[in-house]
Amino acid sequence: MTTTLLTGGTVVSATGRSPADVLIDGETIAAVLAPGSTLLGHDLAASVDRVIDATGKYVIPGGIDAHTHMQLPFGGTSASDTFETGTRAAAWGGTTTIVDFAVQRAGERIQDGLAHWHELAAGNCAIDYGFHQIVGGVDADSLAALPGLIDDGVTSFKMFMAYPGVFYADDAQILRAMQVAADTGLLTMMHAENGPVIDVLAEQLVAAGNTDPYFHGVARAWQMEEEATHRAIMLSHLTGAPLYVVHVSAKQAVEQLAWARDNGQNVFGETCPQYLYLSLEDQLGASSEEWGAFEGAKWVCSTPLRSKHEGHQHHMWQALRTNDIQMVSTDHCPFCMKDQKTLGFGDFRAIPNGIGSVEHRMDLMYQGVVTGQITLERWVELTSTTPARMFGMYGKKGVIAPGADADVVVYDPAGHTSIGVDKTHHMNMDHSAWEGFEIDGHVDTVISRGKVVVDDGTYLGSPGDGRFVKRGLSQYLV
Repeated sequence: MTTTLLTGGTVVSATGRSPADVLIDGETIAAVLAPGSTLLGHDLAASVDRVIDATGKYVIPGGIDAHTHMQLPFGGTSASDTFETGTRAAAWGGTTTIVDFAVQRAGERIQDGLAHWHELAAGNCAIDYGFHQIVGGVDADSLAALPGLIDDGVTSFKMFMAYPGVFYADDAQILRAMQVAADTGLLTMMHAENGPVIDVLAEQLVAAGNTDPYFHGVARAWQMEEEATHRAIMLSHLTGAPLYVVHVSAKQAVEQLAWARDNGQNVFGETCPQYLYLSLEDQLGASSEEWGAFEGAKWVCSTPLRSKHEGHQHHMWQALRTNDIQMVSTDHCPFCMKDQKTLGFGDFRAIPNGIGSVEHRMDLMYQGVVTGQITLERWVELTSTTPARMFGMYGKKGVIAPGADADVVVYDPAGHTSIGVDKTHHMNMDHSAWEGFEIDGHVDTVISRGKVVVDDGTYLGSPGDGRFVKRGLSQYLV
């Protein structure tokens, strides 16, 4: 087995930071030592296979992006990142584990959907990966199949209050699935938007000639996110099932989550970088010489970007500080403009929903440390430790400690990262949602289960480096 010693760095955890050396033996962390420690010998550096000098840098647990959609069929096309390209891009950005979504639709078997996702990912991933299960058809067969997911290491499932005719579940179906979750410990994940009402609003906007991407955000009004979030919370309360609301974008939805948590419910939420930095006006309403008003299609995602004048972005940062929102994922679901986003040219309803961020989440959240929005420790907590705990991986993932998987990132606070298609861009997309963003920090070295996969601007990994993570039940519940 290969041994690696990281020396001179500052190890950062969710609870603090301290100078320490980290010894990796094979695929696991063997020891975290005080600088100069002779516990394992007087010249440990001379006895290992590789020494990485992390002087002046942060040594953090590898990022965990718990919400990605590689190769997802959607809107007449499929997400442009494969498991190979998407996980490679993730590794470039300091993420060493993703949790993707296996898909079941109405009339399909959950077991078949999960098996298909295993086929797509196996042997192709650059980093470790797990799965949530999308339940797009709640019926007697799928309800009976849910408890068996636990033995498969898939301990969370997602339902949609949006997308009628595609993934939509009505309240009765949600109730039945949550009853199973309450009995088994499965974590219910919810896309909380009132889809039927949104469809009416979108139809009315198009009929009035309002077809540009900007109106995607108008149709998906914040009231419909708040209402659906409240409804999901009430069903969770009734059944006793834990609830995790994905991609929260509206400050009013955060208030619903905070109210439920203040009343003792096992209710949690994530947000995404796009809801911290981007807006209805600046992105969905963008125009360019090449695309005109269709430029905004680059940022069509659901839930949508919110108005900067209503203060949603500020409130999201605040919620991350107060733990009303517990973690940050990406909802990575990339589509190219050409031949994909253009399916909705002239009708925003047909634009494939999703943007690509898996490569940039760690950097974008670190910039929040630089600007004083969050602490260094909270950065690690939001991007690694809480995802590990929320989804049953903590101890092996999300921490630098003896016995943990050797998923380690060396991050240079004195470095700099310029984001853009011709700068830092490894996702399989013809544009960047983050074009022109400048980050006051840099991912220098990425280690995935003991293997250096990125080092000093060079990619050293290969397809198949990543393994399936069989997850346990959530470790975050009260």
